[in-house]
Amino acid sequence: MRSDREVPRPGADRPGLAGLATEPPADFAVRVLRRTGVPREIYDTYVRLDTAVGGLFVAASPEAVTGAALDTGGLSATVFEELHRARTRRSALRSGRPFPGVTTALRTGRARRLPIDLSSLGPADRAVLEAVRAVPAGQLRPVGWLAREAGVAPERVVGALTRNPAAVLIPCHRVTYDNGTPCDAGHLPAVGDALRAAEGVDLLRVAELHRRGVVFLGSDTTRIYCHPTCAHARRITPPHQVPFRTAREAGRAGYRACKSCRPVAV
Repeated sequence: MRSDREVPRPGADRPGLAGLATEPPADFAVRVLRRTGVPREIYDTYVRLDTAVGGLFVAASPEAVTGAALDTGGLSATVFEELHRARTRRSALRSGRPFPGVTTALRTGRARRLPIDLSSLGPADRAVLEAVRAVPAGQLRPVGWLAREAGVAPERVVGALTRNPAAVLIPCHRVTYDNGTPCDAGHLPAVGDALRAAEGVDLLRVAELHRRGVVFLGSDTTRIYCHPTCAHARRITPPHQVPFRTAREAGRAGYRACKSCRPVAV
């Protein structure tokens, strides 16, 4: 005979069991490996941090950042783990603690001193990406400048940018073609624009200079010319700005290259 009484579900009288269905802590797997004595050196950990364009997955070994990727294209944690393993041959486990210095680097845009492992790349790619790391936040540099700084042929630069293993932390959004238009190799132009805007780059001014064919700006008071986004160039008031299309044109006019942004080797 069927009973009208409600049949209690297993565990209904033990509310504590409901907690077992919750998400584990971010560093749960790391804690387990640590307790079982697995050396930290044989795997990486990663976190997801917020940026001006969305989430950024950042993986690291005990010594350095080993990879970073934006999730703006719908990249999931699982896919990031798989891509990281394919590129580095190391597993990446979710953690609640970022590599030291990463949060500050993202906040300030200054990541040049942040240890980043580029050992999976060839010498030319490493040289290009190290040159990119030297570009200050809020400033832009052309492909030709990177080629000169890295000591590689200009045609090698764009390919190296597409192989950047540490998005945002190696700021490829600060690279333009030699005519001044943003390069944006490796990510969508909208992403590059958002990153540049977050760093205070005046996108409308950059576009207007490009439209006019202006590659360098000189000051008629100091007789020095710079890349337009150089900190020194931004201090030149409009009445004293002198536009140049080439470094040779500036030199012929009696202007010297800025020693800060180095439009030519100085």
